[in-house]
Amino acid sequence: MLTADAPADAGLVTFDTSPERYRHWKLTVDGRVATLALDVDEDAGIRPGYKLKLNSYDLGVDIEFHDALNRIRFEHPAVACVVVTSAKERSFCAGANIYMLGTSSHQWKVNFCKFTNETRNGMEDSSRHDGLRFVAAVNGACAGGGYEIALACDEILMIDDRSTVVSLPEVPLLGVLPGTGGLTRVIDKRRVRRDVADLFCTNADGVRAERAKAWKLVDAIAAPSEFEALVRERTAAHAAASPRPANAHGIALRPLQRTIDERGYHYDNVDVLFDRAQRTATITVRAPRSAQPGMPEAIVAAGDAWWPLALARELDDAILMLRTNEPELGLLLLRTQGDPDAVLAVDQTLLAHGEHWLVRETIGLLRRALARLDVTSRSLYAIVDRGSCFAGTLLELALAADRIYMLALPDDEENAPTIALSAVNFGTYPVVNGLSRMDTRFDGDQNALAAAKAATGYRYRAQDALEAGVITVAPDDLDWDDEMRLAIEERASLSPDALTAMEANLRFPGPETLETKIFGRLSAWQNWVFYRPNSTGERGALKIFGTGSRPEFDEKRV
Repeated sequence: MLTADAPADAGLVTFDTSPERYRHWKLTVDGRVATLALDVDEDAGIRPGYKLKLNSYDLGVDIEFHDALNRIRFEHPAVACVVVTSAKERSFCAGANIYMLGTSSHQWKVNFCKFTNETRNGMEDSSRHDGLRFVAAVNGACAGGGYEIALACDEILMIDDRSTVVSLPEVPLLGVLPGTGGLTRVIDKRRVRRDVADLFCTNADGVRAERAKAWKLVDAIAAPSEFEALVRERTAAHAAASPRPANAHGIALRPLQRTIDERGYHYDNVDVLFDRAQRTATITVRAPRSAQPGMPEAIVAAGDAWWPLALARELDDAILMLRTNEPELGLLLLRTQGDPDAVLAVDQTLLAHGEHWLVRETIGLLRRALARLDVTSRSLYAIVDRGSCFAGTLLELALAADRIYMLALPDDEENAPTIALSAVNFGTYPVVNGLSRMDTRFDGDQNALAAAKAATGYRYRAQDALEAGVITVAPDDLDWDDEMRLAIEERASLSPDALTAMEANLRFPGPETLETKIFGRLSAWQNWVFYRPNSTGERGALKIFGTGSRPEFDEKRV
């Protein structure tokens, strides 16, 4: 049995850490500005067999980055601008470590790229929703994933020392794609012209400051003697324009209380049980079991024990743990337990005090955790049966699922399960397509959406929910066990690869966004490229990088 503080040995990867355990990042806070300086310990890779030279990173580096961002959000809420820079001379970041990628399994590479994507998307999410701005201070060579960290920031400042370059060299050097959204951000976010982007992305040597600015790859440049002044000026401007409160005092994010055993992962509000024979994992989320504070002062006093914040941290951790450590558990069964009224009461607090910094940040963490579930390459079934609590915020779990099964019981049965919508289901937690999960569910059917909004607070029983389109299937109690058994067995019998592709195509109807392009288009191509011999074959570009040999390519276009 392992606790949350156990080391990630014997193949187990955990995603919780804290600043005193960092090996790669230095976090400093000075009033309204926080600085995250990358200073990678090249001998502290998360796996043996490679050195993290030139400020290159692996999953362990990004786990610290993810944690540091949450520390800023919750422990330093007065911070309005984050500077991302390097503590090493002449090297901002060389990107993902090439030797780590070359020796990793396909699964590891893909999950690594997905997590790094989500961390960078989370920066943009905080900027968009919470007023937390990011400035990249590129003070040395900036390549691949290093430039992609900069691309996730609101503004990129670059030192003009006549040697520092920015580059996305993956195509010419490694036979792969920039894995954390670089191609999409260059043209969709920075509006670099496509022919210029083509030149940039096939130039392994990168471009220096003046051309980088001319091509819109960076926003401002300065000579070494003037660079620190430029960074101070721009961060001060971002901080002054931010709506974040200057006098807010943060809360401590204490270590997660998590137990790991052969049966699964166990938290206070989330429980994950494995069924390896069926290749499923059942995630059960519990409603509040005690009265929750309703006013900001009491919420701050509760700190990280406040139910929605504790839930968000535990759910996020459980999803990451399952992705990385349990690749064969391909079907996640989503369940809830508890009192729906307790969840709806919390929803009222979230909506009433959404401008308070801690409430706002908690909503943000819930939004990102639910989005992580959306883009997880596992099938999702929500199961609504006796004792379920799919109401408001917890209903979002069901709305994220590929199917919702709800037990239909006779009208006179008192403990029949119900589903309840609240106002949070209509925009508080948008999907990566920018729409609410209810909007996404009805995909342009405004009549169905209007009817659902009008029924906010109504307790749907199974037949009502089926007729309203809120659920998928409503077996009665005589058929329930057989229906569920067959549904699970059928899903487990299908090709995991085909299911992943199908789900990724079905989950995000509606408008395309930067995030849907990254998780739909980019991830699919990167997944494919990682399998191809041109990159990962014995003579592929990724495999022989650094040997002095030329890669051997299959020249056919597919």
